[in-house]
Order: sequence, then structure tokens, then C-alpha cells
Amino acid sequence: MPSNLYTLDNSIVQSEMARKSDVSSPYYGEPRKFDPTFRGPISNRSCTDVFCCVIFIIVILGYIALGTVAWLHGDPRKVIYPTDSYGQFCGQKGTPNAKKSILFYFNILKCANPAVLINLQCPTTQMCVSKCPDRFATYTDMQMQYQITAAPWEYYRRFCKPGFNNPTKPVAQVLRDEDCPSMIVPSRPFLQRCFPDFITLNGTLTVAKRTHFKDALDKARSVTELRDAANGITGLVDAKEVGMKIVEDYAASWNWILIGLVIALVVSLIFILLLRFTAGLLLWFTIIAVILVIAYGIWHCYLEFSLLRQQPGADVTIVDIGFQTDVTVYLHLSQTWLIFLIALCTIEASILIILIFLRKRVRIAIALLREGSKAVSYIMSTLFYPIITFLLLAICISYFSVTSVFLASSGDAIYKVMAAEPNCMYANKTCDPETFNKTNVSKTCPGAQCTFAFYGGETPYHRYLFILQLSNLLIFLWLVNFIIALGQCTLAGAFASYYWARRKPQDIPTCPLFSSFSRAIRYHTGSLAFGALILALVQMARIILEYLDSKLKGASNVAARFLLCCLKCCFWCLERFIKFMNRNAYIMIAIYGKCFCTSARDAFCLLMRNVVRVAVLDRVTDFLLFLGKVLIAGSVGVIAFFFFTHKIPIVQEDVPTLHYYWVPLLTVIFGSYLIAHGFFSVYAMCVDTLFLCFCEDLERNDGSPEKPFLMSAELHSILRKTEHH
Repeated sequence: MPSNLYTLDNSIVQSEMARKSDVSSPYYGEPRKFDPTFRGPISNRSCTDVFCCVIFIIVILGYIALGTVAWLHGDPRKVIYPTDSYGQFCGQKGTPNAKKSILFYFNILKCANPAVLINLQCPTTQMCVSKCPDRFATYTDMQMQYQITAAPWEYYRRFCKPGFNNPTKPVAQVLRDEDCPSMIVPSRPFLQRCFPDFITLNGTLTVAKRTHFKDALDKARSVTELRDAANGITGLVDAKEVGMKIVEDYAASWNWILIGLVIALVVSLIFILLLRFTAGLLLWFTIIAVILVIAYGIWHCYLEFSLLRQQPGADVTIVDIGFQTDVTVYLHLSQTWLIFLIALCTIEASILIILIFLRKRVRIAIALLREGSKAVSYIMSTLFYPIITFLLLAICISYFSVTSVFLASSGDAIYKVMAAEPNCMYANKTCDPETFNKTNVSKTCPGAQCTFAFYGGETPYHRYLFILQLSNLLIFLWLVNFIIALGQCTLAGAFASYYWARRKPQDIPTCPLFSSFSRAIRYHTGSLAFGALILALVQMARIILEYLDSKLKGASNVAARFLLCCLKCCFWCLERFIKFMNRNAYIMIAIYGKCFCTSARDAFCLLMRNVVRVAVLDRVTDFLLFLGKVLIAGSVGVIAFFFFTHKIPIVQEDVPTLHYYWVPLLTVIFGSYLIAHGFFSVYAMCVDTLFLCFCEDLERNDGSPEKPFLMSAELHSILRKTEHH
């Protein structure tokens, strides 16, 4: 008999048979009968959930049609380029505005906030200009200076309507017809729009070192009025400056970031391979290493906190200094290190408590991980399957993004009456700029103009654009979940073929990963799509609840907010449960080839019949794998930290000069974690599959010569320990 087949001793056999024969046991469904012909994932399959498969294919074809229609009607230029009051794009090549890429607002004081400026329309004339104004000036001052020299007018006319050349026109009529702006203020371009050039001097907000100025009617104005009109722009401008510095840092350090990610890739692969031979030693080393690293972090934070407490000015709180673009400012505050200290102490205590109370289960979980490493070593191609998932997700996300942009930019230019007087009966009415001057609107409402408002239309396509956007989002979620489900089912089928092989590796089928992928696509597309649709609907509901929550912020209806909060919590729990059930249902589909509902029911009943093992072993293995990912990301991050902070003498001259060293550092840490997660996700799927097969093996067989277990020596050890603990 092969070494991996075991006959349990009489005590274990009797205890297992007694457990199965106990009618008072809280069983969920009947255990499976012994089937001597069962050899793992069955090959004689039939298509499952055909109706859902047909619907899924029709939806995909409809999604392609939706993207085609959006491409025909949409115009991304409406998103890329700002639009003036006449619906013309600023900076578009081949148009009169080709060299005028910036949008200028005649009277920015009429603009309430940046949301109006960027997303909607500000109730003032908007023109495309090549440069923003760089000085204070009013139309009245320009007229007075024009009597002496024409130079002020030549500069001021850059910001007037094209073709207007009457500098002597009365100010009141100019302002009424909005031929020119009443005043111009020093501005700079941001998001291709001219915004006042705010500068803080000694805590005072200024524009060109001035706090007050006069408009065309000689009325005193304050810089704070400009700030209120462009509320939040100062923060956005600072964010833009930070963004430019971040881009420069990426440009200077991208090659070193790439090297760090390659190191993370190699370390992750070595870690997985070492688990094959030294799983116990490596995992205990991982646990101890994580504990020691966090302990060092606690000591370092306490040391910094103690030193800063003795320095004057370091006791300022984070709230007092507010948002700062220079992150290093926060590192000079004792409160920052106190927060780090508390957080690390909490994490350290949590890990120690888990290890103390679950130390026996940790040893059992390590044995399960060792068995998983054997399966991965026999089917090494599974480690690279996440690349296929990544490529499919990239295609899906790209298609969704492009379709969203084209849908958002679908529509014709809509013009509306912009009234100078608040009581105009034609205000916000749709108009035609070509025939506007022939109507009596301007007579009824002096100063009214027909200006561009937004892009839209009255056709059925335009009326249902919002529904189409929601459909785009729902189908996107469906496709993303289907791609993930396909990966889980494919990996589960490959690892199940390893478990049920009587002789390993002789009985493992050739190309198990490709065979499993083919089975999933050919027979179970409908079942995978069914499970993905259920999850997508729950995720869609969560997105809608988040949208409603953002709209109700600040509302006085406490009951509505409480109800919404409860719904968000319930749907979050529901999403987590469905993800868990789908994952196990896909494993059962990969093994038995049944429909989704039957597989989900069988998986749920099987897990409930082994609820203790599920609650302990499954969660502990996830915890150990998480520590492995943290160790890999943390170790590569520590090396990157010493490198980018010039603390490695050998390579000090090669370190690039950076604005913020944390930009490449965080990129390396986050990227390393994602790479480790990609490898360990395969490992986690392997463990989950082996665990479910292990539970199936216990119910199908009893370890007798007639019904031998197919588990290896390690899993035999797990059975013995779980029965006694």
C-alpha cells in the first residue's frame, strides 16, 4: 500500500464511526456514502445552470452593444477640454481656440464653490484664453488709461468677447451685455481654469500681496470674497503642487521601485517553495519575526515620544496644525508618535492573545499549510494563474472606464437663458444662440444671454443615460465577480485533482490547471455567472446605500441616518457571507460538477457538519498567511526605507534626490503586499480546497481497508488532533 494511504487504529476508527452513527448529532444533511469509483473531480459532466449561461452571454453581447452606442454618441473631448459659454472646446486643435487652452470666468464672484466651477456651470460668461491675467485691473481704470495710451486696452481685450473692440462703450452697458469682465485679478491656471492666485503671507490671505481691491463700479472688495467664491481652491492648488512633486519623485525613482517589487516577487516565490520543506520552521519564524518587528516599532515610537515630550512646541496637536502637505511636519509632534505607539501595542497584544489561546490549533494549521505546499509544488503552474486573472480584470476595468467616459460625454450642447435680473421669466429656459437675438427675450429681460449650460438631449437615449450608467456599473461588477469566480473554480479543480489522487504524483492528471480551466468554461459558465450575479446585486445595493449616505450627510433626520447605517451594516455582512459561500460552492462545483444552488447547499451542510474545524483551522491558516504577507511587505519596506533615507553607505551615491521619500517607500510596500497577496491567494485557495476535500474524505471513508482514507500522513495527524482537542 502506498505510504500516503493510512488505516487508522481501532480507537480512531471507532470514534469516527460512532460520531457518524450518533443520531443525536446536530447534522446538516446526510454524510456522503462510500463510492469506490469516486476518484476526485469527475470528468463525465454536463452543462449546469444553462439558463443563466444564456442570460450571461446575452448580457455580454448587450454590454458590447452599449459600449458601441456610447462610442458613437459620446465625445471624450467634453470631459478632457473645458467648454466656454458657446459650447466650444478650449485648446482643441483645428479650432479657433487651439491656442487658448484655459477657461476664464468674467466674474468669479458669482461662482459659489469649486464644484460649480468644475462640474456644472458658473452663472457668468466664460471665455477661452491663452494665459490667465497677471495683474489687478478694472474696466473703469482701463477706460481712463486708454485716453493716454492704448496699451492697457490691448492687454484687457484679451479677456473680452472675440470681436469686441469698443473701449469707449459705457461701463454699465459693457457689464449688462457682458462684453468684457468688470475686473481682472492675478490668477493662475488650475484644472485648465483661471483661479485667483491666493498666497498666504504671515497668516493673511492675499492676492498679489493685496487684501483689498476695487471693482469696475469703484466698490471696495476683499480678497476673502474671492476666497469664498473659490472655496477650497487653495487646498486644491496645494494638492496640485504636491501631485507635481509626487510625479517628479516617481520619475526619479521608478527604476528603484521596480527593483524593490522584483525583490518582493523573488522573496514571495522563495517563501512559497520553502514551505514545501520547512513549513513549521518557516511559519514559526514568520510569527516570531512579526512579533519582534512590531516590538521594535513600539520601542522606537516610545523613544521618539519621550524625546519630543522634552522639546518645546512638540506638544501641539494634529488638529491644531491642520492639513499640511509636508508630511514630515507631523513627525515632529509627540502626539503622532503616541498614536503610532498605541496602534502597535494594540496589534502586538492581539497577536499574542491569539497565539496563546490557539497555540495548539496553530500547530495543526501549520500541518495543513505544509500539505498545501506539497500540492502547490506538484502543480507549480497555479502560482502564475493570478496573472491571467489580473489581465482579465485589467481588460474589464478598462472597458468599463472607457464606456463610462463615453456615456458621460454623450449628448448635444444645451443652451439656456442666463438672466442678469433675478425676476426674469425666461431664466434657465432652453434657447438657440443662432436665433436668440431675434426673439423678444432680450427686450423682456435686459442683459439676458443664451449661453452654453451642459451636454444632454431629448432623445430616448439621452433620457435613459442614467439607467445606462447604472447598467454599465452592474454589468461591470458582474464581470469582475465572474472573473474571480473562474479563477477560484479553476484553482479548486486543480488542487482537488491532487487530493483525490491515490498515488501522488503518479495519479495527478496531466496539465491539471488547464484541464480544470477548460471544465469550468465549458460546463460551468452558467453556475459561475449565477454566483457572481448574486454577489454583484449585493454590491450594487451597497453602492446605492453609500450614495444615499453621502447625500444625507448633515441631514437632521436622525432616524433615517440610523436606518441607513443599519442597512449598510447588514449588507456588508451579507456580502461577506455570500463571498464565503460562493468560494466554497465553486470548490464543490469543481469537484462534483453540479449546479450552483446544489453545490452551495452541499458546501454549507458540509461546513456546518464540521463547524469546529472551519471556525478554527480555516481562520488560523488565514491568519498565518496574513502574517506571511506582512513579513514580506515589511521586510522589503524596511530595506526600501534604509535605501531612500540614505542609510545604506554602499549605495548612498545612487539614491535619487526626492521631495518625499515616502512616495517610493509606500509604493514599494503596497506593491510588495499585492505581489505577496497574489501568491498567497493561490495558497489560500489550495488550503480551502484541501480542507473541503478533507471533510469529504472523512464522511466518505472511515479508514478501514474497505474504505481507506486518501489523506496523507500530515492530514491524518490533523484528524487525530482535531478529534482529541
